[in-house]
Amino acid sequence: MKNLFVRKSLAQLHREIEGENRLHRVLGPVQLTSLGIGCVIGAGIFVVTGQAAHDKAGPAIMLSFVMAGLACVFSALCYAEFASMVPVAGSAYTYAYATLGELAAWIIGWDLLLEYTIASSAVAHGWSQYFQEFIGVFLPRIPAVIGRTPFDYDPGLGRFIATGSAVDLPAVLVTAMLTVVLVRGVRESASFNTAMVVVKLAVVLIVIGLGAFYVNPANWRPFAPFGFSGISLFGRTILGQTGAGGEPLGMLAGSAIIFFAYIGFDSVSTHAEEAKNPSRDVPIGILASLALCTVLYIAVAAVLTGMVPYNEINIDAPVADAFRRVGLPWAHFVISIGAVVGITSVLLVLMLSQPRVMLAMARDGLVSSRFFGAVHPRFRTPWLSQILMGCFVSVLAGVLPLRILAELVNIGTLLAFFVVCAAVLVLRRTHPEARRSFRVPWVPLVPVLGMASSLLLMISLPKENWWRLLIWLLIGLVIYFWYGRRHSELRLAGQSPTLPGENAGA
Repeated sequence: MKNLFVRKSLAQLHREIEGENRLHRVLGPVQLTSLGIGCVIGAGIFVVTGQAAHDKAGPAIMLSFVMAGLACVFSALCYAEFASMVPVAGSAYTYAYATLGELAAWIIGWDLLLEYTIASSAVAHGWSQYFQEFIGVFLPRIPAVIGRTPFDYDPGLGRFIATGSAVDLPAVLVTAMLTVVLVRGVRESASFNTAMVVVKLAVVLIVIGLGAFYVNPANWRPFAPFGFSGISLFGRTILGQTGAGGEPLGMLAGSAIIFFAYIGFDSVSTHAEEAKNPSRDVPIGILASLALCTVLYIAVAAVLTGMVPYNEINIDAPVADAFRRVGLPWAHFVISIGAVVGITSVLLVLMLSQPRVMLAMARDGLVSSRFFGAVHPRFRTPWLSQILMGCFVSVLAGVLPLRILAELVNIGTLLAFFVVCAAVLVLRRTHPEARRSFRVPWVPLVPVLGMASSLLLMISLPKENWWRLLIWLLIGLVIYFWYGRRHSELRLAGQSPTLPGENAGA
């Protein structure tokens, strides 16, 4: 049992980035911030905003963004401290290994695998819908049989319905294309992402500036048609209205859904090993990208719900459809281009991040080092893991609907945020002497608020998400005890376990 809680010292983590399996340090603060913005602004602002306003919160979606943003700020500060201390691949997985032990690290690593893979699938689905809107302006639309997922979830009926389609082919194809780009190298991927970020920021500013002239304040009334609450406890609504499927409705319930829109700033920490000056640049990238994106999200939500009554919003392509409805076809065309480019960059960063987590787990022996730890001799990327992820994302994006994907991603990400906030408290106690170029202010208040806000949003999600998370974690535990525990590098090395509360040394 002691081996389940063995921890890695900070010195061990620093030694891991030496040798043949190291990644290239080629990213500066601008590129890291661009990666954060590239991952945050995309499917959330162009797709999930409409879904959450239509189904959960109405115009109060603006406050939903504020609440979700606050939860992310607390977690972002904790991520920034860890990234400045431990500039290696792995993100929350690595941080958990250094503070909470091997079993907790495995659970978080397995959870991050769910987050990045399912998030990539959801984003690919959103990309497909906007791509079809875009080409439909000047070409015949893609046949429905290859343009949508085979089934969808109807919140009004509270059940799944068949769509008559076979597969979302555009989502499959864009995933395959980006997999090729990512295998070739992080420098090329980051440069490609930066160019896309410039384009989509320009389009977002156009949406805000032009859409403001078409806002009808009457569309903001009632401001909170489902109320300001929407809290459930493992699927049972305890505060607020309840939907046809038993799910909570209201402003807080909207926060739990649009939290998906913020996923991405934490991906900056997965690239700490590729940063030129990680102790300074990674915290800058995390906090700058989150701050800018929060402001833009609130502004776009205000414009969207002001242009179109919340119950008439098109959940597949809400922003582009809103401009079409007010008689601006050229703006519809421009927004569709920006959405396609913007969502492409989100998908690129998400797919770039997940193999780095698997690389960290492979270095520890918890997954196959021959496969997930393989670094391409020329491109210096975890290429086999990247290809495998591309295959999984293609399949999931081709068959699963957006509503299911977005909610499943949220609960996994919130769990990771909860653990990172807790880990800051643990490391402050066990390693008070460790060098921290960035420190979370007001400890323990900020980490505790991060844990509380993440837990509040988690329990506001429908009960089906808890069952899916539980099943996923049980599968992960089976793999850990069957393979990971027996191949753990620390266990095979015969190292004396370092348990929480003991000083492992920096």
